[in-house]
Amino acid sequence: MQRRCDRNRKRSKRRAIYCPIHGCYLESMSQKYTLYADKAGQLQQRGINRKDALMLVAAKTTVPLDGEWLEAFWCQECQATKWYHVSRQESKYELSPAPPELWQQATGVIQPNGNPSVGEFTRRQAKMVDFQGVRDFRFIT
Repeated sequence: MQRRCDRNRKRSKRRAIYCPIHGCYLESMSQKYTLYADKAGQLQQRGINRKDALMLVAAKTTVPLDGEWLEAFWCQECQATKWYHVSRQESKYELSPAPPELWQQATGVIQPNGNPSVGEFTRRQAKMVDFQGVRDFRFIT
């Protein structure tokens, strides 16, 4: 007779993604943001020869990078959420802190430091919860 718990093994298992600092399991705090290459050099860094990389970029505006994405994770030991560049080879995951240049290659991601074209005043006003913004409009009398 087959036990009930053996029949429910079709469920996907948790991804084996662990903190690179502490080694504890990381909880995902965001969706996966797929990475794209729009320059031949980005493809060359991933092992594609120069000629093929130039042909791919010329044929397509962007090339999806399979098995690579940006994702935010919560670490129980750090007590913080951090963004990581995740690359997957077969069933193994490699994590590295997400460098600023990768944010330019992801789609649908809000930059963690905000839009660089927005001024400091606008950023400060947007963060205010209550209406204390009148202080910024002091008149000299």
